[in-house]
Amino acid sequence: MKTFISTGIAMLLAFALKAQNSDYQLTVKLPAQKTPAMVYLIENYGWSNNKTIDSAKLVNGTASFKGMVTEPLKAYILLNHSGKDADKWKPDNDALMVYLEPAAMVVSGQDSVKTAKIAGSALNDAYVQYYNTVLSDGNKVLAKINADYLAKPADQRGDKAFQAGLMARVSQVTKRTDSLKLVYIKQHPDSQLSLFALQELAGAGVDITKLTPVYKQLNPSLKSSSTGKKLALILDEYGPTSIGALAPDFTQNDVSDKPVKLSDFRGKYVLLDFWASWCGPCRAENPNVVKQYNRFKNKNFTVLGVSLDQPGKKAAWLAAIKSDGLSWTQVSDLQFWNNAVARAYNIRSVPQNFLIDPAGKIIAKNLRGDALGEKLEAILK
Repeated sequence: MKTFISTGIAMLLAFALKAQNSDYQLTVKLPAQKTPAMVYLIENYGWSNNKTIDSAKLVNGTASFKGMVTEPLKAYILLNHSGKDADKWKPDNDALMVYLEPAAMVVSGQDSVKTAKIAGSALNDAYVQYYNTVLSDGNKVLAKINADYLAKPADQRGDKAFQAGLMARVSQVTKRTDSLKLVYIKQHPDSQLSLFALQELAGAGVDITKLTPVYKQLNPSLKSSSTGKKLALILDEYGPTSIGALAPDFTQNDVSDKPVKLSDFRGKYVLLDFWASWCGPCRAENPNVVKQYNRFKNKNFTVLGVSLDQPGKKAAWLAAIKSDGLSWTQVSDLQFWNNAVARAYNIRSVPQNFLIDPAGKIIAKNLRGDALGEKLEAILK
């Protein structure tokens, strides 16, 4: 009986693994490439965490790859014409982006993958349309900006006005492309490309609080994927309190049981400081906060402390305030990790802090030690 059960479990596990992983086949055909060459499949191509997934020799103009993916994976096909073992990024490399998915894909060209076409894959077919409607115009503008930079004599490229003009143009085209990505996502909630585009937006300095409702419109299967779950963590845990977001307002009682609102401090730079009397690292950091408060309190800066002290421990909270010389406003509901403000700011450890500008926007997070003084000096000098 034990043998039967074990065999049955093994079969179920094997079936589950097969269900989670799917095979892809990729054939590269370059009949005009006569000399020996190497073809690479690379993940995160051009980044410091790049990873060579596989490699193969181009024999009689053909190279083949097989592998498994749990979900579509963005990769690059890199052709090294010399045939030597080299898969490093260079701006003039012969490379083509491809989405690896469960399909028999064929990349066909002459002697270059950069100009080759991909067939046999619905996702890669969709990417052609996505590129033409979302990325193409922006990439042309960026190429023109780069050409203008290179056309400038080398000794003049460092001119601040020239560089500022280039960056203004880059910023403009980036905003335009980001807007097109959002339009595409809203129009294609079932597309894997929409999930990838949303992931790019979340990591590109866009106010990600605006992306959460867009994410919610995606197909449930996309949201339940590994990429979808990771993106949800970014949006859910960091969106409302990300740099650039408006700091969530709140009301909590001070040491005299009088209500204090964060918005009461509008017009000043505020360090929202989460701490507790029982927190050793918090108490160790307090002298630095006191030092910076005394340096900048007359320069439109203050601190608002939020304590995660425990129920029935108000005396300990007040004693720590007095002992550490914390002369700024302090609030708490004495609910430990269930502190309402801490939950609104997703606080799961202390000390933590948020630097908020006079308009109420978060401009920095978790500034401790010298970093706090350096940041305040830079904005309040």
